[in-house]
Amino acid sequence: MALPWLSCLLLFTLTVSAAANVAPTFLANMSRVNLPEDLPVGAEAFWLAAQDRDNDPLTYGISGQFAYFFNVIPTTGEVKLASPLDYETLYLFTITISVNDSSPGFSHLQVLRTMQVIVEDRNDNAPVFQNTGFSTSINETLPVGSLVFSVLATDPDTGSAGAVVYHIEEVIPSTGDSQHLFEIFPNGSIVLNGSLSYNNKSAFYQLELKACDSGGTYNNIFIVQCSSPVFLSISVIDQPDLDPQFVREFYSASVAEDAPQGTSVLKVEAVDSDKGINDPVTYSISNSTRPGWFNIGLDGVITVSGSLDREQLLDEDEEVKVQVTATEMHPNIYGQEAKVSIWVTLTVTDVNDHKPEFYNCSLPACTFTPQEAQVNFTGYVDEHASTRIPIDDLTMVVYDPDKGSNGTFLLTVAGPDAAAFSVSPERAAGSVDVQVLVRAPELVDYETKTVMLVQVMATDSVSGNASVALVTIHLRDINDHRPTFPQSLYNLSVQEHSANGTVVTNSIHAFDPDTGEGGRITYSLLPGSGADIFAVDPDTGTVTVRNSDLLDREQQAEYYLTLQATDGGNLSGSTTLHVVLLDINDNSPVVSGSYNIFVQEEEGDVFVTIQAQDNDQPDTNNSRLHFSLLPGPYSHNFSVDPDKGILRNLGPLDREAIEPTLGGRIVLTVLVADCGVPVLSTEVNVTINVEDINDNLPIFNQSVYSFSVKERDPGELVGVVKAWDADQTEANNRISFSLSGSGANNFVLRGSLLGSGWAEGHLWLPSDVSLDYETQAAYNLTVSAENPDPQGKEATAKVFVAVEDVNDEAPTLDSASLRGIRVAENGSQHGLVAQVIARDVDTMAQLEVQLVNVICTKAGVNVGSLCHGWFSVLANGSVFIRQSEAIDYETCDLVTLVVRACDLTTDPRFLAYSDNGSLAITIEDMNDNAPYFLPANKTFVIIPELVVPNQQVASVQARDDDSGNNGAILFSILQVDFITKDGATTPFQGFFRVTTSSEANVFTGSIELVTNLDSTLQGAYQVTVQAQDTPSVGPALEAKITLDLFTVDQSLRVRLQFSMTKEEVGANMDEITAALVQATRTTVYVVSIQDIESTARARGRSYLDAYFVFSNGTALTLDELSVMIRNDQDSLMQLLQLGLVVLGSQESQESDLPKLLIGVTTGLGVALLLVIVLMTTALLCTRKSYHRKLRAVKAAKEARKTAAGVMPLASAIPGTNMYTTERANPMLNLPTKDLNFESQSSSSDLDHMSLNSLDDNSVDLEKDKEITKNEPLHSPMELDTEPLGVVLSGRKMDRGGQHALPFTNAGLDTTDL
Repeated sequence: MALPWLSCLLLFTLTVSAAANVAPTFLANMSRVNLPEDLPVGAEAFWLAAQDRDNDPLTYGISGQFAYFFNVIPTTGEVKLASPLDYETLYLFTITISVNDSSPGFSHLQVLRTMQVIVEDRNDNAPVFQNTGFSTSINETLPVGSLVFSVLATDPDTGSAGAVVYHIEEVIPSTGDSQHLFEIFPNGSIVLNGSLSYNNKSAFYQLELKACDSGGTYNNIFIVQCSSPVFLSISVIDQPDLDPQFVREFYSASVAEDAPQGTSVLKVEAVDSDKGINDPVTYSISNSTRPGWFNIGLDGVITVSGSLDREQLLDEDEEVKVQVTATEMHPNIYGQEAKVSIWVTLTVTDVNDHKPEFYNCSLPACTFTPQEAQVNFTGYVDEHASTRIPIDDLTMVVYDPDKGSNGTFLLTVAGPDAAAFSVSPERAAGSVDVQVLVRAPELVDYETKTVMLVQVMATDSVSGNASVALVTIHLRDINDHRPTFPQSLYNLSVQEHSANGTVVTNSIHAFDPDTGEGGRITYSLLPGSGADIFAVDPDTGTVTVRNSDLLDREQQAEYYLTLQATDGGNLSGSTTLHVVLLDINDNSPVVSGSYNIFVQEEEGDVFVTIQAQDNDQPDTNNSRLHFSLLPGPYSHNFSVDPDKGILRNLGPLDREAIEPTLGGRIVLTVLVADCGVPVLSTEVNVTINVEDINDNLPIFNQSVYSFSVKERDPGELVGVVKAWDADQTEANNRISFSLSGSGANNFVLRGSLLGSGWAEGHLWLPSDVSLDYETQAAYNLTVSAENPDPQGKEATAKVFVAVEDVNDEAPTLDSASLRGIRVAENGSQHGLVAQVIARDVDTMAQLEVQLVNVICTKAGVNVGSLCHGWFSVLANGSVFIRQSEAIDYETCDLVTLVVRACDLTTDPRFLAYSDNGSLAITIEDMNDNAPYFLPANKTFVIIPELVVPNQQVASVQARDDDSGNNGAILFSILQVDFITKDGATTPFQGFFRVTTSSEANVFTGSIELVTNLDSTLQGAYQVTVQAQDTPSVGPALEAKITLDLFTVDQSLRVRLQFSMTKEEVGANMDEITAALVQATRTTVYVVSIQDIESTARARGRSYLDAYFVFSNGTALTLDELSVMIRNDQDSLMQLLQLGLVVLGSQESQESDLPKLLIGVTTGLGVALLLVIVLMTTALLCTRKSYHRKLRAVKAAKEARKTAAGVMPLASAIPGTNMYTTERANPMLNLPTKDLNFESQSSSSDLDHMSLNSLDDNSVDLEKDKEITKNEPLHSPMELDTEPLGVVLSGRKMDRGGQHALPFTNAGLDTTDL
C-alpha cells in the first residue's frame, strides 16, 4: 500500500525540480567554425561553450552524419579532430552540437544546435598532368613562335596554391642551341623558340616538363608543390627545303677521240640533302663547251653522243667542260625545282689520225689549216757555203696535229741534189721549223750549177704516212779566197800592269791573194780570253795593252789571243798569239784563317803555326815570307819562329794573372812580311783563351754568424751569409750553400750569385714551418760553401739562431672540471653549482672562461632556448644558478653549457680559444605535475548477456610528466552510477574494479566486471575513475574522468541464418564480420553460432546471433540492418557467397514453425489432386518422355566433350548446341534471379551464387516476414545415382578456382536409361 504513495511523492518531487531548473544555452558564436584542412588528427579543433543560469555541470556532445570527424570531451567541451579533413572532398558540412544539464534528474534538458563547419583550403596537393605520356611530330620548317604542343596540369587547391606554372626542366639532346629551342607559356602551350633542322641539328627532342603551383601555406609553412616530371617526345619531320648535293666535289674522266657514240665515259651521282625524304634525282646537261658531243642518262652516266676530235681542242687543253644539273623529282617546299649543278671535265685523248704536212710560214705565227698546206718551196745559198750553213729565204714548217708518239715524224731529203744538202732537224713532234743545210760545200759550186733541187720528206713515225715538199735552191757567187798568216802561233811577253798603249808586237801580218775589195785586209781580235785586255790596230795589226789594271799575273799568267784578218768579201783567216806576263812585287802576304786558341791554365801549352802565303811568283824574293811578334802586354810570354811561323808559350799560364776584364783572353799580333822590293807585310791577331780551372776554394766573410727569429713566424728571413771564390769563371767560382746540424731541416738556405765570385746565402724559414720556443729555444748550425770541385772541398762557418718567444699557445679546459652535475627543479637550489678550470702553458697568458652556447634537451630532443636563462658562467669559470624558480624538469631535463677558454694576450695570428667543452647539468624531477588522462575516441558498450565476471569492459589511459615515482600512476574507481533512459540515476558499488598497467610512460587502467549485470536494465553506467601519482616525498596529485558504459537491450539481438554448418561459419567469421561492418558501419558483437535442428524446417543449417552497435551506444534493429545490407551491393554479394540465407529476429524465426506446418498440410491436399491429373496424362506423355530421355543421353555425351572452365555466353539446352537468351536452362531449372536481385554481370561467379540453398528457399529482405513455400527435401540416401548429374558434377574446376556446382533436378531423371 505504500508504493502508490511513494510514487506520487517522487513524481511531485521531479515535477517541482524540473520546473525550477532552466536548460543551458549555447553562446552566440556556436553556429559556425572555420578549420584548416591540414589540422592534425588529435589537435584541438574548437571548444563547445554554453552557459547555464543554474551553474549546473554541463555535458557536451556532437552528433550527425559528420560527427565522426570530431571527438568531444563531454565535461569540458574541448573538441579534437578525430578524422582528417579534406577541402577538396568536403569543404562544407554541418554537425549537431548538444549540451545538457548533468544534474541528477535533469538530463532531459538537452539543447541541440546545428553548427556549420567550413574547411579552409591549404596547399596540400601538387599539380597533376592530365596525361603522362606525350608525343607529337612537327615539321622542321615550323616558324619560330608556332605552337608545338599543349599540356594541362590541374591542382585542386584554390588561390595561388592552385595556380599552375609550367617549366621545361631539360631538353634532350642537351646541346647549346637546344636548351632554349622551346618555350612553355603559362597556359601550358609549348612554342618553338628557334629554328629546326632535321639534317643539321636533331631529328628528335625529348622535353622534361614539370608543373608547380604558385605556393601556399601547408602546416603553417609556405611551400610550393610540384608535380612529378613528364616527358614530351617531339619528332622532327624532314621537309624538302634543301637542294640535292653531288657526292663528289670534282668529276673528271678521259675518252678517246675515236670513241663510238654511246660509249660510257663517267657516272656522276647526287643525293637529296633532305635525309628524311631522299627524293629521287634526275640528271641533265645544262651547258657544254662542245654541245652535242656528250649526253647524260637519268642514271647519271655520261655517254658519247657525237663525233669527237681532239685536234679541235688544242686551245682548250684538249678538255670538254660539261655542266651537269641534278634535279629532284618533286619540287621543294617553295614550289620550285630543287637542283644543283657541277662542271665535269672530260679529256679527249689522241689517236693517230693525221699525217705531217708542210706549211710556208715561221713559228709561232703559223695557222695550220688544210688550205695553207704547201708542197713547193724556194731558197738561196752562196756557193761553197760551209757545212751546215742553212738555205736563205726558206720558211718551211712541218706540222702533225696528233699528240705524243702519234705526232712524231722523221725528216729526210731526196731528189737529184740530195747529196749536197741535209735537213734539220731529222726528227720532231707536233710542229717544227725545217732548215735545209749545206752538207757538201764542194758540191755547191755556182760554176757547176746555178739552181739545185731537193725533196724534203716528212714521215709519221708510227703510221708511216708521209708528205713530200720540193725545194728549189738558187746559188749565189762569192769571194772564195781567205787571208792567211805565215804562222799559226806567235809567242809574246809583257810585264804585268804595263801602261795602256804599251806595244806587245807590231810584226805580225796576214796575206790575201785576192785583189781589190776582196784583197783588202782588216785585223781584229776575236772575242775570248784577253780580248778586253789587249787591242789591235785594224789596219796595221799592231797589238797593244788596252787595260793595265786587268793585266795581273797573279790572276792569269798567260793569254791566248786569236788574231783574225778579214778581206773585203768577208773572208777571214786567223792565227794564235801566246802572250806571257812577267812578274813584279805587287802582292802583300795573305794569312789563312783566324787563330783562336784555347789552353788550360797551369797545364796547357800553346803550339800553333801561322798559315800565310804570297801570290807573287813562287821561289822569288817577292813570295818568300818572314814572321815576327809585335810587342804587347803579354808578348813576353810567347815566341814565334821567323821562317816557319810557329807560335809557342815560354812558361805556364795563370788565368788569375790575366786582367779579369779580359775574360782570360790574350791577343798577340804577328807580323808577316815578304822579301821583295818594296817590302810588303800583313799583321794577324792570335787570340789565346786561357781556360780557368778550379784551383781556389770559397772563403766566408765571417767565421761565425748569429741570427734571431720569432717563433711561429713561417716564411721569415733569418739572416744572410756571404762567400767569395777567386776563380774567374762562373763555372769554377759558382758557390752553392748547404746547411747541416741539429734542426737544419727547419730552415731553407737559398743561394744567389752576386758576380765576381761573390755569392750570398739567405737563411729562411719555409712557408709551412714555424719554430716553437717551447720545443727548442736555439739552433747551432753549420753552413758550407762549395763549388764544382771534383775533389769535394768546401769551406764552412758556424751559424747560431736564437728563437724569440711569442704568446702562441691556445688555452685548454680541465676535463675534470667539466664532469656533469645535477640540479633540482623549481627553485630547490641557488648559487654556485660548478667551477670550470682553464689552463695555458704561456707565461704571460690572461685567461677567461666564456659561455658559447646553451643546449636544452628533453628526453634527448632539442627543445630550443627554454633553458638559456637558467645558468650563468663568470669569466673565472664559476657556474651559478641564475633563474632557480624557472628550472623545470618537464620542459627540459638536461642543460648542456658549451664553454671555452680565451687567452686575452694571445698573439693575433694565433688561436686564442680552446676547444669547446660541455658541462652537462641534469635537472632532477620534483613532483610538480598532476596526472592527466589521454583523450580516447572510444565508446564503451556492455551487452549483459555477453560479459562475464573478470572481463574487461572499458579502459582509460593517463600520463604524468614527472619521472620516477613522481610520474607513476595508480588508478581507482571513485563512483559508479547507472543512468536509465529516462534519466534516473542509481548508485552501483562493487560491480566494477580497475587494474593498472604501464608501457612507455603511458599508464592504462583496465576496468573489469566483478559480478554479473542485470540484462533487463536499459541505460548507461557512469564510472568515475581517479588517476593518482605516487611521490616518494610530498603529497600525491590526482586527476579524475567519468566514463559512460552503454548497455544494449536484448531485444536488439539479430539472428542471421547460413546455409553452412556452424564450424564453417566459424571458420569464415573474420570475412563475415568484415562484410557486416562495411555494410553497417557498426561494431558487431557475436553472441553465439549454433546449428539449426532439422525438425525446425529452417532454411539454413546454422544461425549466428549478434548485436550491431554504434559508437554512441545505440544498436540496429532488424529492419535497419536489412536496409543497410541491401544498400551495399558489394557486402551483400560477399555475404551471399559466405552462405547468408535469412535475416530475422529470434522470435520471428521461432514463430515460423506453425505457419510452416499449415503450409505443408495445404500442399499435401493440392498434391493429391495433382496426382489424379498426372495419372490421366501419364500414358500420353510416355512417348514424349522417352524421346526426351534420349536427348538427355546425347546431352551427357556433349557434356563430356565440354572443355573444363569454358562458360558459354548463354545457358545450353541439353542435347543441342543451342543456348537460351535468358541464360537459363529450362531442362535443368537453373534460374538467373536470386533473392529478387537481377544479375548485372555475365560472370560465372553470380551463376554460382544462385546455385546454393537459396534456390528453393528464396528470401525477400524487404518482406522478411513473408515465407516462400519450400519444396520437399530429398535425402541423398533416398536417391539413386542419376547419370546426367554425375557427368555434369564431374566437370573440372571453373576459371575462378571454384568447384563445379551440383546440377540436380527431379524433373529430369535418366536413371532408368
